[in-house]
Amino acid sequence: MSTAQGYVQELNEYVKKERAAVKLNSKCGQLLYDKGIELVLFRNHLINTTISEIMNLHEYAGNVVKKPIDVYTTSELAEKILGMDIAPSKIDIGKLADEWLTEKDNFSSMEDFLGNKLSDMVSADFDMEPRDVVLFGFGRIGRLAARELIKQAGKGQQLRLRAIVIRTVNADQIVKRAALLKNDSVHGAFSGTVIPDTDNNAIIINGQNVKIIEAKTPEDVDYTSYGINNALIIDNTGVYKDKEALGRHLQAKGASKVLLTAPGSGIENIVYGINHKDLDIDGQDIFSAASCTTNAISPVLKVMEDTYGVVKGHIETVHAYTNDQNLLDNMHKKPRRGRSAAINMVITSTGAGKAVTKVIPSLENKATSVEEINDKMRDAALNGDLVNQIHYSLDPELVSNDIIGNVCCSVFDSHATIVSNDGKNVVLYAWYDNEFGYTKQVIRLAKYIAKVRRLIYY
Repeated sequence: MSTAQGYVQELNEYVKKERAAVKLNSKCGQLLYDKGIELVLFRNHLINTTISEIMNLHEYAGNVVKKPIDVYTTSELAEKILGMDIAPSKIDIGKLADEWLTEKDNFSSMEDFLGNKLSDMVSADFDMEPRDVVLFGFGRIGRLAARELIKQAGKGQQLRLRAIVIRTVNADQIVKRAALLKNDSVHGAFSGTVIPDTDNNAIIINGQNVKIIEAKTPEDVDYTSYGINNALIIDNTGVYKDKEALGRHLQAKGASKVLLTAPGSGIENIVYGINHKDLDIDGQDIFSAASCTTNAISPVLKVMEDTYGVVKGHIETVHAYTNDQNLLDNMHKKPRRGRSAAINMVITSTGAGKAVTKVIPSLENKATSVEEINDKMRDAALNGDLVNQIHYSLDPELVSNDIIGNVCCSVFDSHATIVSNDGKNVVLYAWYDNEFGYTKQVIRLAKYIAKVRRLIYY
């Protein structure tokens, strides 16, 4: 075959893959909006992704699971699923594709295979009412949470954003809050419509009317007057952090549970995927999603502790600057954080080390290797309880900008793993988007405590 023929053949094959990716994209949209079924590819979102991103995700999946996952198979599976009677659910099409390519000789057809794998979801009696959610505060985490809650609207909706509470409500505030929701210098513009409704103290987001409520204190609000009942209050103000202060939310009419987006005092700190199953969600009303750093390091430490046992360790974090740090050198209550944020990376205090011992109470002495460590992390990213928490990165050129928007709270940098010659000292690197990755954890925990988890096939 000539070089020119090889070029044409390779280009034609790529175009065929693009067509299959377009088909998969279309079926993903139909499944979500018509049936409340969300498809992911080894935990990676397929909704609102470009055709190129879908193709790149297939390449990533093939490298991680070391099997020939192809877009032809996933698009065909998606089409078959669309024709099935399945309850609102979340399905990993990558896992299904891997299993189909491995096990297809055991089934008479793809329909037979899917009927077997998704038997718990077929014609399931699954009548779930969405839970009302109120965002108390509307800062960085609050706005990202709003984006995520709005994106998940439609058939099979789990959490329904009804209101946002801020200290002062007027036309100027509503317009400015809407603009901050629509535009974000880090995460990009919101892919939808954001319309400030100053006459009715609301913001209409993708057609959903979200009330903007003024309150100086948590107990001041009567949510029932807005038609809001049995609401989950997500407090992202950073003001109310202990059990007594957060309990004030429960004095408000229409509020039933509170979730803090920060470490809490006198309440359980929860990292979803690790210790959320220990919760008494019927007997408890106040919860904490711990810190972004605790969520980032706990999944990796959990794998290490369960596999090898941790004798001792050192945790070091480099954190993006936040609103708390000075723009220019000035006074600050914490050491070093008074120095200019945009110019300096600074060492700062963190309670994550202490918090991790609460999340993983049992923190042998085995020798290991880089290859073995990475294989354990790869497996944890694909199987078990931490598939939504750990992203296994194969990129040898990984830098901080690449982590922005990652849905996992911990991005494991496989190329950075270091093991000592005796195999008993290990250095691991985990990256995290301290805003978006953490917000995804908050939403996962919110769905769990609100009892609105969909059926899942991972």
